[in-house]
Amino acid sequence: MNKFSVDLTNCDKEPIHIPGKVQSHGFLIAIDKIDLTITYISENTSLFLNEAAKDLLNKPVSILSSHIKQDPALNVADLLNIGIIRKSFDAISPHPVEINGNPFYLIINASTNDWLLEFEPVTLQYDIQSLIGRSASVMLQGKSVSALLKGAAVEVKKLINYDRIMIYKFLDDGHGEVVAEEKEDDLEPFFGLHYPASDIPKQARELYKLNLTRLIADVNTADSPIITFKENAPLDLTNGSLRAVSPIHIQYLKNMGVYSSFSISLIVNGELWGLIACHNYSPKFIDYKGREGSKLIGEILSSALEYREAEEDSEVVEQFKDTASVLQEHLNRDKYLVDALTKHDRNLLDVTKGTGVAIIFENALKTIGNVPDEQSIWELAHWLKDHSDESIYHTHRLSEIFHPAKKYKDIASGILACSISKNPEEVIIWFKPEQINTVNWAGNPDKPVEPSETGMANLSPRKSFEIWSQVVNNTSEKWLAEEVSSVLRIREIIITYINKKANEIRLLNEKLHAAYEELDTFSYTISHDLRTPLTSIKTYAELMQRNKSIDENGKNMLDRILNSADKMNFLIKEILNLARVGRLEIIFETVDMQLLLKDIIIEVRAAFKADNAELIIGQLVDIKGDKTMIAQVFTNLISNAVKYSSMVEKPKIEISSYIDGGETIYAVKDNGMGIDNRYYDRVFELFKRMDNVKEIEGTGVGLAIVKRIVERHNGRVWFESKLNSGSTFFVAFKNR
Repeated sequence: MNKFSVDLTNCDKEPIHIPGKVQSHGFLIAIDKIDLTITYISENTSLFLNEAAKDLLNKPVSILSSHIKQDPALNVADLLNIGIIRKSFDAISPHPVEINGNPFYLIINASTNDWLLEFEPVTLQYDIQSLIGRSASVMLQGKSVSALLKGAAVEVKKLINYDRIMIYKFLDDGHGEVVAEEKEDDLEPFFGLHYPASDIPKQARELYKLNLTRLIADVNTADSPIITFKENAPLDLTNGSLRAVSPIHIQYLKNMGVYSSFSISLIVNGELWGLIACHNYSPKFIDYKGREGSKLIGEILSSALEYREAEEDSEVVEQFKDTASVLQEHLNRDKYLVDALTKHDRNLLDVTKGTGVAIIFENALKTIGNVPDEQSIWELAHWLKDHSDESIYHTHRLSEIFHPAKKYKDIASGILACSISKNPEEVIIWFKPEQINTVNWAGNPDKPVEPSETGMANLSPRKSFEIWSQVVNNTSEKWLAEEVSSVLRIREIIITYINKKANEIRLLNEKLHAAYEELDTFSYTISHDLRTPLTSIKTYAELMQRNKSIDENGKNMLDRILNSADKMNFLIKEILNLARVGRLEIIFETVDMQLLLKDIIIEVRAAFKADNAELIIGQLVDIKGDKTMIAQVFTNLISNAVKYSSMVEKPKIEISSYIDGGETIYAVKDNGMGIDNRYYDRVFELFKRMDNVKEIEGTGVGLAIVKRIVERHNGRVWFESKLNSGSTFFVAFKNR
């Protein structure tokens, strides 16, 4: 390895949960979970028990009774059995014991295959419970997050009396910032300093989530190795209190002049929010109860942070929600979408904390506030279309991603954009200006490793912790999660509005088309110009059939005329039904579907002589609609199902319904000939029939009538089908 190849990436790879050592202010004994024999032991156990540590290996746990004085009714084996039965050692730890006349705490935790017995000296001489109660009460008086954090730092310092107490918050990019501090007067302040993410590697952060406190009593005291008779099986100390510390971190603390450190994890919404980081400039030990008291302060602070942050966020959220409600009112009242969103006192600009906004809709651009020039906005919109297929896009460093934006970075270093239609160029873009920041680092974050005088690379992040300032430009304030949610909210309102308007136009066009083209002209022609001569044709043909002088060939021709006249009459009737659907006023009522379908099925069976068809009726949910029209829909659907399954050996038709959200959906399924996918787009068109059904009676009007009726009820109709495998037609009616 190159002598300068050691850097902080070593931290991320270091197996800190299996260091093979413990801190020497206490000692550790690991007991096999199965046979309760001693499998691991720290070498310094000899100093406390006056017996060589290696001589205790592989001995039963009962041997400890001769060295450890405790309640005569309980020994270590009894404590283990109690914890095993309860599946927890929380009620046992810490258990007071006496070793060579000195008080110790026994703390029991689980490892992979062993129980960890850790023995620590007892030093706490004051009433921790009353102190915690007072500290928590004082700390919670802070009405804002910053006041709460400052109060917490003050109270933790009173509780453990470390020289410096910092509250360290993890930022989105992994770096950390000191957001509160309480210290001795002669110490330089660290408040506001930033620390690179590499100072606390990933696996350390995971352990901070599992172990809420972490003590390093003295960085200059040698750790005690753990010995065992097991080869290549290091002891997992994830849950251990005495676990030795990474030499990289020890060197880090030494470079800072810190002799002892203590940390308390802050967990907010299940994630590591930050740490209460405590430094002392002389060795300092906090016993188990002191650490547990500090942990309780951390847990109270974590809960308070969760509440206070949510409280502060809720004020912003309520403001944005109110803006969305006002804009929705504008949209309901105003004639034009862009005017509704831009021409009132409360407008699109209030949807976020941006300083400018642009909306592109129907090839027109409208802006409010401080925005780039129009050409730049159009270029940006084209770039968004080509580089983002998401409905929402945001960045706080636009010019680093889209280089042409450098010319207007003072106006728009940050953008939050959302699409508002299927046209990717119809967008709304909010802008935030450049915010030049000076970030003060505790040393240069770009030089994590420096060579020592011997030429070897130091494992510490840096030699010097003097303030190193970095100017950050080309960036805006970051977009808050609440701002993104606000944009999603207004986007949904706008899309609903656009769809509603489009649907109104579509319905109007359909109504006009049906009324003027199909109903007035076509239906009048059919009813008056066709039905009368058709009746005459049929009458004369029937009279001629009675003429005995006509031979057999002539009678066959007359039969064809009569059959054709009947078909023509049926077709005219169907077309008139279609025309009538568009004219008739819908009378909504609750339709008893059980009764209606029973009558329809009897009628269809008789009409098609379908006694051999199996009709399976599932759950039938009543719907609201025009009873006559609904009957026509299901008569057509069930008739089609019977007709097109009549060619199979065992025809089967299934009718069922279910409620999905605000709709009642009916399905009519058959096992008939199915529909060729080449004809899918023609199924609901007037007079369109598939080539493979020419031999089956039909006009190509029935499904067009179904579609017209369902749409007049503001419902939906669709199908699923496979050739020679049957079809299922679905109709969905809104629950009014």
